[in-house]
Amino acid sequence: QVQVVESGGGLVQAGGSLRLSCAVSGTIFSINAMGWYRQAPGNERKLVAVISGVGTNYAGSVKGRFTISRDNAKNTIYLQMNSLKLEDTAVYYCNIRESASSEYWGQGTQVTVSS
Repeated sequence: QVQVVESGGGLVQAGGSLRLSCAVSGTIFSINAMGWYRQAPGNERKLVAVISGVGTNYAGSVKGRFTISRDNAKNTIYLQMNSLKLEDTAVYYCNIRESASSEYWGQGTQVTVSS
């Protein structure tokens, strides 16, 4: 059974930083991509950043401020978030894509940016 557990969310002032972690356990035969999504109230879940064998990709709104990375030895991915803005407030979800038809989601971690 695959488990995906996010941590690191919280309340931060605008301009501050947070680092999210996503720990993956269980048996996954191969991972195509690992990424972070976020969902603000009333909005759809949207891609924030993804890391795969071909590199990284970011949503335009976070490019230059957020950095996604992975530690294969710890089966963990991270999202370093700097220069946080009010509009970054959302629930952040970790996504592990095993194949086109198989993916896993974490339970989400709340990030709240205050003025």
